[in-house]
Amino acid sequence: MPQESIQLCQTGAELNRTCRYRSGNLIQLPRTGRVIVAGDLHGHIRNFERIVKMADLDNNADTHVVLQEIIHGGPEDDYGGCLSYRLLLKAIRYKISYPDQVHILLGNHDTAVISNSSVLKSGREMNRAMKEAMQRHFAANYSDVFKAMVEYLMSQPLAVRCENRIWISHSLPADREIDRFDLSIFNRPYTLDDIERFNPVYVLTWGRRHSTAALERLAGMLDADVFILGHQPQEKGWTRVGSNTIILASEHSYGCVLFFNLSQSYTADALERNIVPLAEIE
Repeated sequence: MPQESIQLCQTGAELNRTCRYRSGNLIQLPRTGRVIVAGDLHGHIRNFERIVKMADLDNNADTHVVLQEIIHGGPEDDYGGCLSYRLLLKAIRYKISYPDQVHILLGNHDTAVISNSSVLKSGREMNRAMKEAMQRHFAANYSDVFKAMVEYLMSQPLAVRCENRIWISHSLPADREIDRFDLSIFNRPYTLDDIERFNPVYVLTWGRRHSTAALERLAGMLDADVFILGHQPQEKGWTRVGSNTIILASEHSYGCVLFFNLSQSYTADALERNIVPLAEIE
């Protein structure tokens, strides 16, 4: 079991790096096909299973699934340890089965694991809770498994750019960080330094509460018309911000996903009509 988990992470990392649609740290999708975008999952296994069912990738070779924020949340072990690493391994298996159709984006909880920093969710420090569960499960092999997991997380792309001018990322730089955000991060390998506070990967994945003016400015900088983001909790599963941004959450019973066709242009208003509550998928 430990060696299988290590191999999964290593194979998943290699497939992240060699995805046919990857350019730098971006996934650049083609002009045709369908995309299903999930918000944060945070260990919600049932919603992950619903997304897999909706996508039906065995029978839909032109469908792409975008996942994010797999870890931190969901089931616990008998000692309160976070078992979300199990869902991450499931998601990596999914990536391995469909390497050019499944795209798992880097999120802020991933960066917290990589940098070994504290991250709170529902009043709990989630890194400690997940590490303790992994230590109990993998025992003497924990360090090797955890190292492989970190290497996998470091291989993840930062965003998806679509030909129809839709941009998908975990978040965007906060208003006050836009002026110093280094756009070259999308074109060069990111490092541990980039993940530290106030550096570009940190700024991209941790930004919150964007003003409509900032979102319009970012649309110009990133050459996009519409943003689809996660990161910010949504009790009802989604929300709109300004004229160009939709924020999704997929981590609870009101969680949602969004789908669209790559060959069609959309406004945020049009994309709203393609939001699907995950509870409807049985």
